Amino acid sequence: MKRKKRIQRVVLYVSLILLTFIFLFPLVWMLVSSLKDEFQIFRDMKSLKAFLPPAPGEVEEGYFHNYIAAFQRVDLMKYILNSLIYTTGIIVFGLIVNSMAGYALARFRFPLAGFWLGVIIATLIIPPESIFLPLYVLVYDLGWVNTYTGLIVPFIANAFAIFLFRQFFLDFPKELEEAAKIDGCSQIGIFFRIIVPLSKPVFATVAIVLFINHWNDFLWPLVVASDESMRTIQIGLQYFMNEPPIKWGQVMAALTIATVPMLLIFVFLQRYYVQGLTHTGSKN
Repeated sequence: MKRKKRIQRVVLYVSLILLTFIFLFPLVWMLVSSLKDEFQIFRDMKSLKAFLPPAPGEVEEGYFHNYIAAFQRVDLMKYILNSLIYTTGIIVFGLIVNSMAGYALARFRFPLAGFWLGVIIATLIIPPESIFLPLYVLVYDLGWVNTYTGLIVPFIANAFAIFLFRQFFLDFPKELEEAAKIDGCSQIGIFFRIIVPLSKPVFATVAIVLFINHWNDFLWPLVVASDESMRTIQIGLQYFMNEPPIKWGQVMAALTIATVPMLLIFVFLQRYYVQGLTHTGSKN
């Protein structure tokens, strides 16, 4: 029996390792290709060399020539800054608004609470593209076109984030809140002084989800931020694909630069992310 379990465990680990390599292949190829010139990329395409960096001295212009050329070709720093402002604004205000909404749904008893929760969850089935036209008209009437306000405000409230917060707060021990009330702490004080500091996992989970979703946004920034100075990184990447000459080394360098922030935020918050997913959804 023990031997059988060991074999099953080995098979499981080997399978997981193979799946990891399969999922990492595109990222590795993108990173390695960003260090090569055009000839080397296509020369190595049909061999394992496609996943190996060029040998020292093989690239005359240096390993990072594609990155330098990419920054010289377009204002990548401006695009990255716009994306950071866009996503950070949604995350900061979204964490405040969605956490308070989730807490209210988890703790307060008010008329039609279950109905409103159902309405919030039901909005998840609505394709975002279907409301872009009326949303754009509203943003245009408010004078928010080509502004960070127009990019950020429509996406602060998030149904999935509200649901995650609610599920997490349902498991939160009420004794801590009751003790704080006895000590004279107000409801808003309880939330910010007790609930928030002890809810890092769900806050990290929502932050990662919001960051990944909106860092990759393309359609809404394309519609609302038509001015070049307001372009996000995803819009800026299209320049490398649509404006000749197409330099694939520069394309891979730009894609790598756009991917790095997502990898960093997940690496630093992955522990809280796993905890947040583990602790949500255990109660109805």
